[in-house]
Amino acid sequence: MLIIPAENTIDWKRPPWVTLALMLACLMMFLFYQGSDPRLMSSAIERYLDAELDRLEAPAYETYLEREIRLADADERSQDLEALRQAMAEDDRVWQAALMLSDQAFYEYLQASQGVIWNSAQQRQWQELRPSIQEQYVNRLSANELGLVPADLSLYTLITYQFLHGGWGHLIGNLVFLFLLGFTVEKALGPGKYLLAYLVCGALSGLVYSAFAAGSKMPLVGASGSISGLMGMYVAIYGSQRIRFFYFLGVYFDYFRAPALALLPVWLAKEIYDYWFAGATGVAYMAHAGGLVAGAGLVLLLGKSWFQVRDSFYEPEQEEKDERFTNAYAQAMNSLGRMDFELARHQFEALWERHPDRPVLLEHLYQLAKLRPDLPEYRARARELMSQALSSRQPERMVEVWQEYLSKGSNNAPLEAEDHNRVLFACLRHDDLKNAEKAFERLRGTGDPTLVTEACRLLAEEFEKRQMAPKARHYRQLLAANP
Repeated sequence: MLIIPAENTIDWKRPPWVTLALMLACLMMFLFYQGSDPRLMSSAIERYLDAELDRLEAPAYETYLEREIRLADADERSQDLEALRQAMAEDDRVWQAALMLSDQAFYEYLQASQGVIWNSAQQRQWQELRPSIQEQYVNRLSANELGLVPADLSLYTLITYQFLHGGWGHLIGNLVFLFLLGFTVEKALGPGKYLLAYLVCGALSGLVYSAFAAGSKMPLVGASGSISGLMGMYVAIYGSQRIRFFYFLGVYFDYFRAPALALLPVWLAKEIYDYWFAGATGVAYMAHAGGLVAGAGLVLLLGKSWFQVRDSFYEPEQEEKDERFTNAYAQAMNSLGRMDFELARHQFEALWERHPDRPVLLEHLYQLAKLRPDLPEYRARARELMSQALSSRQPERMVEVWQEYLSKGSNNAPLEAEDHNRVLFACLRHDDLKNAEKAFERLRGTGDPTLVTEACRLLAEEFEKRQMAPKARHYRQLLAANP
């Protein structure tokens, strides 16, 4: 059974760049760095078989595995023993070689016990060939160089192992989950904190795995621990909020809603159960469990300092915003329909404050203010609507509002000189000379000599271009009279 959170949809206007970069890094490591692994292993097997080291080591390997199962209680080695015996029965030397060359602990066992296992001639044969194969090929495999080896922990491998994978299936599965979870957590924390949290979760999950596999020489690779950390962070970010989860059971799938943190113990219990009862599957269950706890812990313990969730994360998605706006707008229009103008005004003001990018709201506020032209609000809304019309390149609407205000509200509260000047410039740009002259007369009435002089000069030049001499002469005379 698979359960993953599915609360958010990705906004490609703000792509999750760090998540995409992490996915690309894993892919590039697999293609270019790990791409040499098949060649190295093939060369190692070829030299190993040419020297007939499999004939020498296979009996020792069978005894070694039996001893591990019996004395070290290493039940997971039962599959290795079964695979070895089947390969020996079928005389599949290549598979025997692959098994023995891949077992780093077995190689160290041979180094320590060769005097007990073989006679002098066999020891010389082994010493002449096996260490060179190990150094030239096996030790250069990506998992051995940069994988996390519990028996040989190092700081850098706690990071590097997160970018290595065991095959295409392993890689693709992790990249899918990284994308599904990463874009939400990146949106919540921001790119820098998200990257730090991702790497820290991977390192902590590696430490937990190493604690349960202490002394193991088997390298751990993969981003699963880091991705489990993202799952832990995801549910911790939402806390007790009910969010949507996707589940898949056999061929059946569906969605359900539940408090986010309620799924954390479910996931954790599943990983622990699988660790104890699933048998040898090759899956690092305790790394997953460690990642889950690490991710949730980072947010729950440091959510008000280092890993604080950004306020913008909790803003509703665009579809939800649109739905909310539509409902609120419908309520305001209903108030208008009932002629409850005061309530409608408050509703439109609230909408305009939240949605300044929707000019239709300003139009409604202007129309409501126009009902009382004697109040200062009408002048304020008229000027605001004129500015909005000018910025949205609607000069006709600007002039219309200006003319309407002159007839209804100008006697109560005249417009500023700058208002008339903007109308004049807009009219000149759009060859509306009639209204430009009207705006000039209103401008003259404000008594602003600087704006009047400049407007007069512009009108004179404009009429001269059109060879309208009487008009041009009139404005030149006005310009001379008011230098």
